[in-house]
Amino acid sequence: FNVHYAQQIYSEQPISSPGVWNRLEYRPLEGFIFALTPFNFTAIAGNLPTAPAMMGNVIVWKPADSQIYSANVLMRIFKEAGLPDGVVNLVYADGPETGDVIFNHPDFSGIHFTGSTGVFRHIWQTIGTNIAKYRSYPRIVGETGGKDFILAHSSAQVDVLVAAIIRGSFEFQGQKCSAASRVYIPQSLWPAVKTKLLAEMATIKVGPTEDFTNFVNAVIDERAFNKIKGYIDQAKADGVEVLFGGNCDMSKGYFIEPTILMAPTAHYRTMCEEIFGPVLTIYTYKAEAFEKTLDLVNTTSKYALTGAIISQDRAAVELATNKLRHAAGNFYINDKPTGAVVGQQPFGGARASGTNDKAGSLINLYRWLSAKIGRAHV
Repeated sequence: FNVHYAQQIYSEQPISSPGVWNRLEYRPLEGFIFALTPFNFTAIAGNLPTAPAMMGNVIVWKPADSQIYSANVLMRIFKEAGLPDGVVNLVYADGPETGDVIFNHPDFSGIHFTGSTGVFRHIWQTIGTNIAKYRSYPRIVGETGGKDFILAHSSAQVDVLVAAIIRGSFEFQGQKCSAASRVYIPQSLWPAVKTKLLAEMATIKVGPTEDFTNFVNAVIDERAFNKIKGYIDQAKADGVEVLFGGNCDMSKGYFIEPTILMAPTAHYRTMCEEIFGPVLTIYTYKAEAFEKTLDLVNTTSKYALTGAIISQDRAAVELATNKLRHAAGNFYINDKPTGAVVGQQPFGGARASGTNDKAGSLINLYRWLSAKIGRAHV
């Protein structure tokens, strides 16, 4: 798809009047791009270094420590496919050590990042502090955290809502920045949803990846395990109702049981903070307070990555679409908030979720170019 998008970009040329030829040259940036990739989404890890490289740039690529194996496999594929040495340079190094070299180098010209909001903010601050050191102003492109929502209207179909909740929350153990982690359901619909949800959750198998019938696998590492377990333990200590799951076991791997919490308040911490694991929090609201709940959804979280509205009422869908205009970079109607498809749903979010440069579209590729206009009389 990026090849197709690059072709589209190159075909965009200015108007030339009689006797004049105006030509737009799309140059790479002057310097190198730093690609910093996360442990999840191996395909995205391939896109972060190759998208800028396709536009003519040289890349220094540092994968997350827990993603080194897949990064190495990708790099071997790139080389076997004919990528010349020195175009994409895969490095295995400590994060702060790498940053100290790269962010102090005069030829640093941009970063392509997917990871946590905290790390991205620190990187941006470092670049700002060092701005006078660089040959040009660096391009800063990042897709970061999310506290992604599903909002159900009283007209929602129960089966559609339950499917969106389970798949949106627990596929890949919720280790997706787009995973649903807060759900708003009208009290009038909740009894039917609860019955169906618990019945379906009881069928979920948890176990290692060798058995493809396991729907939920281990989380990535001990650090993630301890963080997620900490949220569950704190919820239990706070007297929060655990509707389903809540068990954690690291005796044979870092397994967190898919867990559903019932929010005691709309702003309980698991409704606001990114957990990045198989933990979902549900808040029930009065059906007549739908419009107020839209404001709640919009203001509860600092993030704006993905969201979904489940409704059979067109007026409600239109109202939600308008009210939540800036609450999500990817907005789904009667669908789960995960699973963006390249070429169909370019991906990214705003607010604390990133710069919304939409990987999977030509918007992202424009960020790795420096345009130059040429004018000739002929």
